Amino acid sequence: MASIGDRLQTARSQRFVGRSDEVERFRTTLTAETLPFHVLHVFGPGGVGKTELLQAFARCCDEEGHTAYYLDAHDVDPSPEAFRAVLRDAVGGDADASVLTALDERTGRTALLIDSYETIDALDGWLRTQFLPDLPDDALVVLAGRTEPHSAWRADSGWGPLVETMPLRNLDGTAGRALLKRRRVPADQHETILNFTHGHPLALSLVADLLDQRDDQTFEPEAAPDVVKTLLERFVQKVPSPAHRAALETASLVRYTTEPLLSSVLDQPNAHDLFGWLRGLSFVQPGDRGAVLHALAREALSADLRWRNPDWHDTLHTRIRQHYVDRLKRTPDRGVPDALSDLTYLLRRHPLIEPFYTRLQSQWDAAHGLIEDAPRDDDWDALLDMVARHEGAASAEWAEHWFARQPDGVRVYRAADGTAEGFMLTLSLDEADADARSADPVADAVWRHLEAHAPLRAGERASLFRFWMARDTYQAVSPVQSLIFIRQVRHYLQTPALAHTALVCRDPDTWGDLFAYAGMERLDEEGVSVGDRTFALYGHDWRAQPPAQWLDQLAERGFSTGADPSGTDEDRVIVLSRPDFGEALREAFKDLHRPDQLRDTPLLYSRVVTGAVGPDADVPDRIETLRTLLEETAERLADDPRDEKYHRAVHRTYVQPAPTQEKAAEQLGVPFSTFRRHLNKGLERVADILWEREVGVSA
Repeated sequence: MASIGDRLQTARSQRFVGRSDEVERFRTTLTAETLPFHVLHVFGPGGVGKTELLQAFARCCDEEGHTAYYLDAHDVDPSPEAFRAVLRDAVGGDADASVLTALDERTGRTALLIDSYETIDALDGWLRTQFLPDLPDDALVVLAGRTEPHSAWRADSGWGPLVETMPLRNLDGTAGRALLKRRRVPADQHETILNFTHGHPLALSLVADLLDQRDDQTFEPEAAPDVVKTLLERFVQKVPSPAHRAALETASLVRYTTEPLLSSVLDQPNAHDLFGWLRGLSFVQPGDRGAVLHALAREALSADLRWRNPDWHDTLHTRIRQHYVDRLKRTPDRGVPDALSDLTYLLRRHPLIEPFYTRLQSQWDAAHGLIEDAPRDDDWDALLDMVARHEGAASAEWAEHWFARQPDGVRVYRAADGTAEGFMLTLSLDEADADARSADPVADAVWRHLEAHAPLRAGERASLFRFWMARDTYQAVSPVQSLIFIRQVRHYLQTPALAHTALVCRDPDTWGDLFAYAGMERLDEEGVSVGDRTFALYGHDWRAQPPAQWLDQLAERGFSTGADPSGTDEDRVIVLSRPDFGEALREAFKDLHRPDQLRDTPLLYSRVVTGAVGPDADVPDRIETLRTLLEETAERLADDPRDEKYHRAVHRTYVQPAPTQEKAAEQLGVPFSTFRRHLNKGLERVADILWEREVGVSA
């Protein structure tokens, strides 16, 4: 009995046109007495038909009595373990047996067809040097991706004669007409369409989709150098509704499209129908976390949107950023990497991020093959060796110094075999012994900065990312660095009472602008010397800008390159020490009934005021909020009999003031010296109450 799979194969075979030379070349190789080569690199731009060609290769194997295994690299985490697991599932057989054993047991030749190879680029070296050499000598491997094979394949004298390339170009006129004919496009339109698309397979399919939606199957192309861009512009004009168009435009800006994202960005309580329509388009494919536009279509659509309607593009971009930030705020720990990855993808065109993006994204993906772990007894020497190689012997001494004192602050990033590929040491500066802290020039510099500019208050914590590095690439973009970045963000979001974080950077020229974009300020002027090396220090005061506000600002910043896009002080919190807070409060009470005099008090931008009125409030609203807080808190003293006498002194002096303090003492019936003592004590009690709210001890 025929299966659905049989019908799928038939449909695919019927739709496949052209590429006869490529298929025949594969068939000749497959059936040769001795394989003339073992690796075939198929490469070409997005939409040129690589996937369809691999499916044709698979049918060829079936016809010739050989076995083909097709793997879509989009579904493979770029780690050796994940690759082996996916291949093992495809091969089948004994679950306990290795992939190589299972392949050896097959009869006939084996063809391993790997699609979207560029997505597992991080595995290229491992496949070339470790996995592929162990395959049976009758195995044929096809690697299909967008780019030519790495030069390492050609440079290897062993692989050189065993590797062939197969570049894919657009379809010729004959194949293009055959494709249009099979899509039931009227013959009188073929020449016009071929002239417009130049035989690009995806463009041909999109034209067929476009005509299929119209009663009038006449295609009248506009003159434009960018074929796909023009085609997609026409397609967008023919969507069912403005909401559908907005959904397609939203999808062009993101890596994965989901129903919740569409609901949030487009303010659609139920985006089920929109998402269903989107996923049914010919250039949309299912991904592991949502619908994915074909890369060529996505870039064409987003570029067109930026040109055609830049205001709407910016609006969508802002809404999407806010959606990701909101998701990041509420996501569980395990969801942080995906949330950060999606946000980074959205910002990939930012002038500061774009130079890093390609490396960052590929390395981020590769990081899935690493494990974050606590240090083991046999790790310490390896970690010290990393520090010595990258930062010098003097830094290694300080690493050993802190390993002994705060070992729990060390997180190790190891490969599947347990090898330490990198690590990060997060120091709790507030818990560190004063002598130990002051002895380390880096920790001492950070602590002195805090004491000079924003001393820690009772119960507050300060952290220093003292060491962070990969074994081979140090602080450059790498899988380890990607996981370190994720760990740092988790620390910001999840550490209770976190007041300040700082990190050490060896290369401020590379990272400085990005750190500024992320709201981190340079703490030193000329750097801190450790031995013969100099390091830069960056930090962020979470009391001045709490994590939620920090994330919101990242969302608002968009494509600005400055550290603070608003350019105002109203969205910043001023951090005061306890003595400064108390002194500012005393001065504010003196001006309680003179609002104009309160414009300069730092209390207007304290957390207690900002939390009550909101970060975007103007000065008059802040002044009124401060006055209300002072009056209400002073009146609270009357609730406790022990504070009643203090309440009366503050009330008669500032809330409903007597002409003079001497007159106030007389009205209260107490000696002036007693009155002054009660007044000072009352102001201290008000300061205590508001200070608890300032540092988050109580509501």
